[in-house]
Amino acid sequence: MSRYLEGGLLSSEGQFAIVVARWNELITGRLLGGAVDTFRRHGVSAERLTIAHVPGSFEIPLVAEKLAASGQFLAVCCLGAVIQGETQHHDYINHAVAQGLMSASQRTGVPISFGILTCENLDQALNRAGGKAGNKGEEAALAAIEMASLLTKLPPA
Repeated sequence: MSRYLEGGLLSSEGQFAIVVARWNELITGRLLGGAVDTFRRHGVSAERLTIAHVPGSFEIPLVAEKLAASGQFLAVCCLGAVIQGETQHHDYINHAVAQGLMSASQRTGVPISFGILTCENLDQALNRAGGKAGNKGEEAALAAIEMASLLTKLPPA
């Protein structure tokens, strides 16, 4: 008989962190609102939530890794918005952030969720920050809760 492991979507103990970029704050503020609301609806009180603001998405991986490595948090939820401009700058940022977050999560063993929007324009970003496509901040918070729960169910290394 197969054994299935999956995380729950309610959290009754432990600390969580959010790292959010100020750049594109029109978008990231909405992502943050969605994430905070989702954490609270899923059992994470304000006292169990730490929010760190960084200048832009490029700075998110460093702060996320420091928080994860501290041993104080069950998971770190990362929120940002990189919107394509007239150059390829966004490609460099997107790849660096994605790689940095994945590496930080693997090094620390702490789930780091990816709530970084990578959009072609402002309309796409608005749609993903509470518009037609939902709120990706909510999804990143749910992923953080579920992964934190799942890790408690895995066998020790």
